[in-house]
Amino acid sequence: MSDGPTVEAVRTVPERGPSDYAGAIYGSLLAASVVAGTGPGDEPPQPGQLIALLLATGVVFWLSHVYAHLVGERSTGALMSLREFRAAARREWPIVQAAVPPAAAAGIGALFGMSNAGAAWLALGVAVGSQLGWALYVAASAGATRSRMVAAGIINLVLGLVIVLLKAALTH
Repeated sequence: MSDGPTVEAVRTVPERGPSDYAGAIYGSLLAASVVAGTGPGDEPPQPGQLIALLLATGVVFWLSHVYAHLVGERSTGALMSLREFRAAARREWPIVQAAVPPAAAAGIGALFGMSNAGAAWLALGVAVGSQLGWALYVAASAGATRSRMVAAGIINLVLGLVIVLLKAALTH
């Protein structure tokens, strides 16, 4: 007589639907932090360097998140299938996508003749604005009340302000 079911249950990576924007919010915070961490020396990086740094950081953190899912599944004895791996990679892709608007802003700033510092500040503003925009979009999509929308906005603005203050402190 068996003590349990004869068919093993297979654990799978839970698939989040298209309404999960955590990666976009996280990626925007990450991009803002990358910009804030640049330029503590004499001169901020050139826009091309900042663009490469933003995109490379987005890709590295995306790969890290996908890898963490893979290792997390293996730690429970389950192996992640190729389908699950692809689902995790797709689910975490917004981390990379969130690096694109600030990278584009740095490039556009350079095209319009902004200084390296000006292009970096523009990229930072776009990253913080994206973070705020995603948070408000998610709150609105979830049917948040006006007061909850305001709270989400304030929380994200405070997070953005902390990053901006860090950038200012590092560059002065």
